[in-house]
Amino acid sequence: MSERYPVLEGAEPFYFEGNSIGILVSHGFTGSTQSMRPLGEAYAKAGYTVCGPRLKGHGTHYEEMEGTTYEDWTASVEEGYQWLKDRCSTIFVTGLSMGGTLTLYLAQKHPEIKAIIPINAAVDIPTMAGAQQIQARFLDAIGSDIKNPAVTELAYDKTPVQSIKEINKLMALVRQNLHEIKCPALVFVSTEDHVVPPDNSRLIMDEISSEHKKMIVLENSYHVATLDHDQPIIIDQTLKFIEHVLNQTAV
Repeated sequence: MSERYPVLEGAEPFYFEGNSIGILVSHGFTGSTQSMRPLGEAYAKAGYTVCGPRLKGHGTHYEEMEGTTYEDWTASVEEGYQWLKDRCSTIFVTGLSMGGTLTLYLAQKHPEIKAIIPINAAVDIPTMAGAQQIQARFLDAIGSDIKNPAVTELAYDKTPVQSIKEINKLMALVRQNLHEIKCPALVFVSTEDHVVPPDNSRLIMDEISSEHKKMIVLENSYHVATLDHDQPIIIDQTLKFIEHVLNQTAV
């Protein structure tokens, strides 16, 4: 499906060439790369090579998203992963919300991934399972769940019901294979999240087979924590985690 709508300003994919350590950063469902750009820029400033793909059907118009499948979204991150593989010897993956789901997906498909950093990742959202029965074509927006009143997420103002069916398929696929993940994991979870129940992150922690796994609780952010008050904590702790994993490997 060719995209009919122009990419919104601020929703473009981003790439930063750096050293041989690559970091893939994925945005979430109905959102855009704007939610992950501050992290991408911080990781690039630290010297890493960064890829922030735009998921197909995102960052344009919600009618565009309606025509895409979860396979389109996995293909978008696979393409970004390949871009990094062509340039880097070691790759880390992080993502917000469905971007966190896609982070888990990539770790299942590519065991060579060095470590993952899911942020308020989605594997089980009961309200979305129920929404599938609704006859309407579009539902209200779910974007911009941010505690900081001065910040707005660049996200769609409607949610396609067809897309909810697709994310449900993706979550079910990832959830049943969580045990396959063995790489180190740093899991961020907001205590108050109005989109993805925080127990998703606890489920991920329980189910993945990683020996080295740690959860960091974000006390001052809602769902889009990457744009919220705790953004500096996410950046700082991620950089420390990456350094720790790389040093462990070097020993």
